[in-house]
Amino acid sequence: MFFQETTPDTSGYMIAGYAITLLILSIYVASLFIRNRNLRQDMAMLAEMEKPAAAEPKPKKRAGKPVTKKGRKK
Repeated sequence: MFFQETTPDTSGYMIAGYAITLLILSIYVASLFIRNRNLRQDMAMLAEMEKPAAAEPKPKKRAGKPVTKKGRKK
């Protein structure tokens, strides 16, 4: 007689708790993925900026005939 009451059904709260936990973990993993992608982009840009300017090919100067005042070549 003393313990004849049934246990309340809390399975809905359990499912809601798991759903909220899954949502929070999904947002956290997505945040880590985006941060990692941005970090790799920043590292690539810094590596590109560190390259010396001398490594870039300079355009060659062409030896040509002198140009007169009117813009025609002699």
